[in-house]
Amino acid sequence: MKKNKEVTIYDLAKKLKYSPSTVSRALNNHKSISEKATREIQATAKKMGYRPNSLAASLRNNRSKTIGIMIARINRPFVSTLISGIENAARKAGHNVLISQSNDIYENEVNNAKALYDSRICGLIVSLGMETKDTKHFQQFADQNIPIVFVDRAPDDFNSYRVIIDNYAAGYRATQHLIDQGCKRIAHFAGAQHLNVYNLRKKGYLDALRENNIPVDEELIMDLKTMSFAEGKEATRILLERDNPPDGIFSSNDTAAVSSIITAKDKGIKIPEELAVIGFNDDPISSIVDPALSTVSHPAMKMGEISTQRILDHSTRNMDADISEITMLDTEIIVRNSSKRIKD
Repeated sequence: MKKNKEVTIYDLAKKLKYSPSTVSRALNNHKSISEKATREIQATAKKMGYRPNSLAASLRNNRSKTIGIMIARINRPFVSTLISGIENAARKAGHNVLISQSNDIYENEVNNAKALYDSRICGLIVSLGMETKDTKHFQQFADQNIPIVFVDRAPDDFNSYRVIIDNYAAGYRATQHLIDQGCKRIAHFAGAQHLNVYNLRKKGYLDALRENNIPVDEELIMDLKTMSFAEGKEATRILLERDNPPDGIFSSNDTAAVSSIITAKDKGIKIPEELAVIGFNDDPISSIVDPALSTVSHPAMKMGEISTQRILDHSTRNMDADISEITMLDTEIIVRNSSKRIKD
């Protein structure tokens, strides 16, 4: 079957007896073309099935109206909500988004960065993968003044926009909540410590213990590589089989926290009476598990919207603009039955 020929501006110009430049300007609603001619040209373009060649336009301008997104795992509720925020704000501004995921594998992230760079994106929004320690693959964007916004998982060694939360304060408050509920031996599910989000949550946890004169027990700190359900389950099993098990768990995400509740209940342990649990992110699963999981809110939608706005604003700033600008959003403790020992 013969493939239909792609309709071009030159085909429209020949059909309508206008110059190609006039057709091009009319298709872009240029004020130099009369309303009558613009309506005629656009109606004919639609009838003939003309599609604008955005790739060709990006090659001419050396940029597209596409924002690149690099995330670790698209199936995480926080990430999917973050992407929704990015996409909503981008669409309102007439931009598209191009999404890539690394599955927390560094090599994938490097390859994704090259693919997005070659796609001539106008800006990049990144949440780093778990394995990422070296950020040299982002320098190609900075060298071309393509704005980069690191959101949530952000590096400390790369000068760029950041949209983050106060992970230290959130970790401190989550731990303090368990202490206020009467917990004395609080375990912590810590993620990869080279990533700022997990490192700062752990520091908040440690300082809350120290300021409440609770000894730090290193055996209660469980290093989870990916913060998965399976890792949370195994970490909980190990903790509960010890001679002196914890009476509280602060998990750096909701996934591992939910698995700890399920694992503990399977062993006949009462939640929260014998083991109080708090997570992080306020994922949908946190309100489905029984008892419902206490957690820390994470304003993913707003973080996505602000990240997009940083990209859009960058083009209006001069070359000396402060690209190290940090936007820090508030969080709150959401108390549910998994940790609520003291009744109101």
